[in-house]
Amino acid sequence: MSKLLMNLRRVPDEERDEVCELLEEHGIEHYLTPPSVWGVSAGGLWLRHDEDWERAQPLLADYQQRRYQQERRAFEQAHQDGEVTTVARNLRRRPLRTLAFLVVVAAVLLIALVPFITFG
Repeated sequence: MSKLLMNLRRVPDEERDEVCELLEEHGIEHYLTPPSVWGVSAGGLWLRHDEDWERAQPLLADYQQRRYQQERRAFEQAHQDGEVTTVARNLRRRPLRTLAFLVVVAAVLLIALVPFITFG
């Protein structure tokens, strides 16, 4: 019987392909199910045989740890290079737009909280 190894919701194609390659390297049979047309199901990566579950879990955990570290390093480098968007950077680059968004956020919060605030 097949067993779901990985739900593919919000999984980049690159990551999905790398995991498939990893499984193929270790001789683990698998298949992909596509997402549904209406977005109810995100698709999945399935193992064909239940007995492969014990071998696939540590492989996937190791892969995800390596990918996390790689992406974290890339993010930190982008942050140092000034490529990551922050509120402060947006404020410097587009002050009027950023202030307008902040005013809208404050207004929405105020509208949401007014029913719960008692005035003495």
